[in-house]
Amino acid sequence: MATLRFGQHIIKSSAVFLKTELSFALVNRKPVVPGHVLVCPLRVVERFRDLRPEEVADLFMTTQRVANGIEKHFQASSLTIAIQDGPEAGQTVKHVHVHVLPRKAGDFEKNDSIYDEISAEGYYGIFQDSMKWLKEAGTLQKHDRESEDVPSKWRSEEEMAREATELSSLFN
Repeated sequence: MATLRFGQHIIKSSAVFLKTELSFALVNRKPVVPGHVLVCPLRVVERFRDLRPEEVADLFMTTQRVANGIEKHFQASSLTIAIQDGPEAGQTVKHVHVHVLPRKAGDFEKNDSIYDEISAEGYYGIFQDSMKWLKEAGTLQKHDRESEDVPSKWRSEEEMAREATELSSLFN
C-alpha cells in the first residue's frame, strides 16, 4: 500500500494506521484535538447515501474499533464522532469520512464548540490552544477556505508517520 485516495488528495501509507477490507483510518494533518483521526471507505464516494451496505457496515465497525483504541490511548473520557455529509454540512473533501475526536473534561469552554471547530476546519482540523483559537476563529467555515489550507499550518510528514506508527500498534 504505497498511497490511498482521499477525495482529491493522495494519502501516503505512512499516515494510515489501520486498513480493513473496505476502510482505512489515518491521522489528521491539522487535528482539532490530539488524537483527532479520520476513518474512510477505501472506495472514493462523495456522499454517505452512495455507500454500499457492506461499506457502511465496515466503515462503522472500523470507526467503533478506532474510537475504542483512540479513547484509551489518549486517556479521554468521551468521544466526538462526526460525519459532514455534503457541502452545506461543512464537507470539504469529496470522500465520505468519519471524524473521531477523543474528548476530555474542559477541552472546550462550551462542549458543543467542537462542532464549530470541526466545521471550521473541514478534514484538516487544527490543534492549538483550543480556547484561544475558538475566540479568534470568527466564522464556522473560516478554515474551509482554500486560502486557509496552507502547508505551513500542517504537521510534518514525519510527525504524522510517527503518530500513525504509534496508533497502528493498538490495532495489531
